[in-house]
Amino acid sequence: MNTKIYKEVLYLAKELMTCANKKDQAGFDAYYAELKAICDDNDGTDKDHPVQWETLGDFTDDLEQAIVIYDKALEKAAAINSKDYLSSIGFAAAQLKLELGDNAAAIEYLEQAKIHSNKIIDKELKAEIHDVLFDLKKA
Repeated sequence: MNTKIYKEVLYLAKELMTCANKKDQAGFDAYYAELKAICDDNDGTDKDHPVQWETLGDFTDDLEQAIVIYDKALEKAAAINSKDYLSSIGFAAAQLKLELGDNAAAIEYLEQAKIHSNKIIDKELKAEIHDVLFDLKKA
């Protein structure tokens, strides 16, 4: 990923968190619009990367819209065969599906995330995926 864009996305994520914590909706909306513009501007170019889409999904208040964004991020991650992003984005989408009460879709995302997580180093994420999937399947 382009280092300049990565730093910009990281900066915007920090600012979005600050605004969210301060309940500064106007600031949040402005930084969100900046992040969305980066995603839209880079979409389909060599600067496109799943991290910017995952971050946009993370800060999208509308859960259904966030899932649409995560699905786009999953496509970007699959295009570069990034098991780390496929795992983390799939887990994030599953969490939203759970919030929406769609356990079947959550299980589908988690099963895919689990397959991809076999190739990642992040043991904590692997365990979270496994545990949530296990709990859902036994429920």
